[in-house]
Amino acid sequence: MRKRVIEPAARTAGAADPEWLDVEQLARVEVTSEDTAYPVEAALVPGREAGWRAAQPGEQTIRLVFDRPQRVTRIWLLFIESDTARSQEFVLRWSPDGRAFREIVRQQWNFGPPETIREAEDFHVDIAGATVLELTIVPERSGGDARASLAQWRLAA
Repeated sequence: MRKRVIEPAARTAGAADPEWLDVEQLARVEVTSEDTAYPVEAALVPGREAGWRAAQPGEQTIRLVFDRPQRVTRIWLLFIESDTARSQEFVLRWSPDGRAFREIVRQQWNFGPPETIREAEDFHVDIAGATVLELTIVPERSGGDARASLAQWRLAA
């Protein structure tokens, strides 16, 4: 008898789990602030669990500056706030040349622990030739001492 073991269909589909770009190899990261216990690479590199957190309160920016222009078709962001009720706003922009930026999305979200602690966003885009992606986070729209954080940021081509 001839036989072979095959993977179940659901595991081989692949469409639900895209090839995420290796941001660590493709880009330089610029950040306005980071807590040493929660560095920015913890949000950008798969396998890191802690995510990024700013060292100071207020508006923060994370910028990915690509070594070569990149095609981006999907942007996935995950924010988690399990301690403080707050109203956050973020803006995601891209640039073909590092000078002129185009807004992809501007969005607000209300965290209300313990019920509402997770904001996951999955944007399907068609960006050809991005040299910079920029994420600006206002952790508390009314001011105060809230610190920006980002659990995960993934990109697919």
